[in-house]
Amino acid sequence: MAASCIFFAGGGTGGHLYPGISVAQSIRKRWPGMQCVFLCTERPIDRTILEPTGFEFIPQPIVPPVQNISGLLKFWTRWRETKDLVRKVRRQRKPAAVLGLGGYAAGVVVKSCATHRIPAAIINPDVIPGKANQYLMRYSKAVCCQFDQTRVHVPASQQGKLHTTGCPVRSEILNLPPREVTMKKLGLDPLLKTLVVTGASQGAQTVNQAILTALSTIKLQGWQILHLSGKEHAEEVRSGYRELPEVPVRVIDFISEMHDIWAVADITVCRSGASTCAELTACGTPSILFPYPFHKDMHQRANAKVLADAGAAILMEDTKDRRTNAAALKPVLESFLYDANRRQAMAESARKLGHPQAAEAVADVIMQMIQ
Repeated sequence: MAASCIFFAGGGTGGHLYPGISVAQSIRKRWPGMQCVFLCTERPIDRTILEPTGFEFIPQPIVPPVQNISGLLKFWTRWRETKDLVRKVRRQRKPAAVLGLGGYAAGVVVKSCATHRIPAAIINPDVIPGKANQYLMRYSKAVCCQFDQTRVHVPASQQGKLHTTGCPVRSEILNLPPREVTMKKLGLDPLLKTLVVTGASQGAQTVNQAILTALSTIKLQGWQILHLSGKEHAEEVRSGYRELPEVPVRVIDFISEMHDIWAVADITVCRSGASTCAELTACGTPSILFPYPFHKDMHQRANAKVLADAGAAILMEDTKDRRTNAAALKPVLESFLYDANRRQAMAESARKLGHPQAAEAVADVIMQMIQ
């Protein structure tokens, strides 16, 4: 296969970027001459995530639409700038294919390439396709899905494009480091079990508040907490734990090495974004899931329901109220902490849902399109 490049379009969150990084790692390993170029957003999180990978990335000026006059004007201006940038980069780099990673930052690139006869695929990691993916399906030759349940939410005219590949996770997560080594690296006590709390790359305020309130009335014995707060919420979370002096805790605002987190996690309280679900099932980590409650389509709830129905997780409703969430969480968490058999059964159920070869499967789809 002649040396060329593949565009990876999307960004703005780790949930969009990490699956693309996994596929790019697979392609780099299997086809060293193929360059992987990310067309991401200008949000700082994109640079934070992509710089350590060594992959080339080009920030797009695109921003999400906001439903007011100034917001729509800004979106229109940035959309035109993004079209010009993508046209220029497409002509210069002549990509062999494009992989859309979801979200508003994928749209211009995927459509531009597809309309110029460059084969396009998209990753659809959520059960319910988002608006961007619903739109981009018509321009794509392949749609790589994490869940079989997605078929219920896709028009009959697009069904032939669907491939249940799983959602790609990074190779480091499929080969977790030794627990003892990682405990020392993270400054944790190797003699204690670890409860991980995370709201993904940007944190989740309602999850942070729920766990802090619930822990004020739970006696932890033999457990410690590793809390990924998100940079915006770090001080609030640290302050909350200072009021719980008996709780052994380590608060981290952001970490890109999620393999270290999953290597030490015995239980996780978290959101149910697509990438999080993929990593939980790949690692066999039992979880208590609080789906993001502010999306109209409640797609994180649909993700969580798949895991819960399989016995891999417990689904909680995020009521957006600190005390209501904590009251519901407390009995569930307490029963979880001291029932090793239940945790083991849920871990096994989670592994059965995993797709450890998802990155390779998506890479195969792309290469088949090119050939």
